[in-house]
This record gives sequence, C-alpha cells and structure tokens, in this order.
Amino acid sequence: MQTLSKIASLLTKYIGLIIICFSVLAFFWCDGFAWTTNYTSVFLGVAMFGMGLTIHMGDFKVVFTKPKEVIIGFIAQYTLMPVIAWLLATVFHLPADIALGVILVGCCPGGTASNVITYIAGGDVALSVGMTIASTLAAPLMTPLLVYLLAGAWVEVSFFGMMISVVKVVLIPVLLGILLRWMIGEQIEKISGILPLISVVSIVMIISGIVAVNAEKILTSGFVVLGIVILHNLAGMGLGLLASRLFQVEYSKATAIAIEVGMQNSGLAITLATANFAANPFATLPGAIFSVWHNISGSLFASIRRSGNEAEADGILSETVS
Repeated sequence: MQTLSKIASLLTKYIGLIIICFSVLAFFWCDGFAWTTNYTSVFLGVAMFGMGLTIHMGDFKVVFTKPKEVIIGFIAQYTLMPVIAWLLATVFHLPADIALGVILVGCCPGGTASNVITYIAGGDVALSVGMTIASTLAAPLMTPLLVYLLAGAWVEVSFFGMMISVVKVVLIPVLLGILLRWMIGEQIEKISGILPLISVVSIVMIISGIVAVNAEKILTSGFVVLGIVILHNLAGMGLGLLASRLFQVEYSKATAIAIEVGMQNSGLAITLATANFAANPFATLPGAIFSVWHNISGSLFASIRRSGNEAEADGILSETVS
C-alpha cells in the first residue's frame, strides 16, 4: 500500500507530463485509445467520485472560515473565464464548433488538478479545495446557464439537458464519494494515499480518447485552438491574481485563487460536448488541448509562485532577526 501511495503521489505531481506522453501516444496509435470515448461520462464520473472520497466534512469549514477568498474565487471562476472565452470566440471569429468548445471550458468549475498545482506552488491548499468544492457543487446550475447565455449565438443549447448531464457526471458522484467518506472514513483513510490514482487514470483516459479520435482535426486546427487555449488560460490566471491583489489577499491565498480560476475541469467540458453537442464534433477539441496545456502552465506558474513564496518568507525572517 505504501508503494502504491508513493506511485500515486508521483503520478499526481507529474500529471501534466503524463497527459502529454499519453496524448502523443494516442495521436500516433489512435486505435489503441479511440474506444475510451465510449466511456467518457463513466471516466469523468469515476474521477469525480474519487474527488468526493478525498473530501473531509471539515473541508467545508473553509467556505465559512475564509468566505472572502472563497467568494472572490467563485465569482472570478464564473465571470472571468466565461467572459474571456466569449470574447476570444467573438474577436477571433471562431467557427461554431471551436467557439462552443472554448465557451464550454470557460463555463466549467475548477478542476481537481488545481489542488495539486496549488500544493506544488506552496499556496493555500485548504482554500483551493474549498473553492473547488464550491464551484463544483454550483456547476449543475452555473455551467448550463452560462453556456446557454454565451454560446447561444453559435449553436442551440439545451439548458435542462446540460443540467441533467452535469448532475449525473459531477454532482451525484461527488456527493456519493463524500457520503461514503463520512460513513466509513477510517477505512477510506487507509487507502487515501492511492485515491489520486483514480482521478489521474480517469482524466488521462478521457483526454487520450479525445486526442485519438481527433487526430486529423488536431493537424488542421490544433495550432489555432492551442493559441486560443493559451490566451484563455493565461488571462484567467493573470486576472485571478489581479483580483486577489485588488482585494488585498495574502500571497499564498492569491496563489490558490489564481490557479483555481485558470485551471478548469476540462474533462467536464469534453463530456458535455460529447453528450450534448454530437452535431458539433470539433467542440471536444478545446477541452482536450486545455487539459494538456493548463497542467504545463500551472506547473510553471507554481514554480514561479513557490520561488516568490520562499523569497517572501526569507524577507520576513530577515526583518524578524534584525
């Protein structure tokens, strides 16, 4: 069990690199991964269930003990990222499928990877988890509503259809995981070290499958989508950081907010595109590329913020000594 825990920790830490490796493999060996798209909803449900298993009831206290930071993160999550996505789609006159995919990513809650990246960055992990919980539990209403409002100019959006999808693949699995943790917490604690494996494997399978079935599309549109995804992600993290500074949020909490805002649950965007927009096959592409990119940018951002955190700590220590 200890060995598995170490492996899980290593895989979680380097999830960005793992996603890149599997995406490249899926691109060149399409037949080996294309089958996974038939189980996209299942994989995401499993990942969300795994997330639920890692949530302690005490984690909800963060929402009440740090309401200012949670509210800033929540509002930024559901305003900045959707609006940036809509602006990019409008300004660059994106095709309907790609515009829909970008907006889907922007309207999703924060992803579980943000908690790992926040940890690596030396940010406030408890706050990160609290914001992820808040945005995820609100997703059944917020995500369909925002997609309905922002993507309606490009495609027909079924608000209730999307809401049912989010409830099925996000809310129910997360709540079941939380409930199971509450009922048999001691037993779950014994395997807590390997729980991240569930989410890592599930997300890697989702992305690899989408890359496999979209290999040709990636060749024709991949660079354009990558450029849009990079702008979207960096703008989200940058504005999340700016919002934190405007409200005078301390360094470690600002780090958590910026990462939470910039890193989306792109697996949900892929699942929603697959389940609700079958007539727009390209709509899955932004979510797949975002999944790869935001882990790379998140890791780089984490390194920068961790260095700044250490420098700040050294400065405080020097002042104390003097």
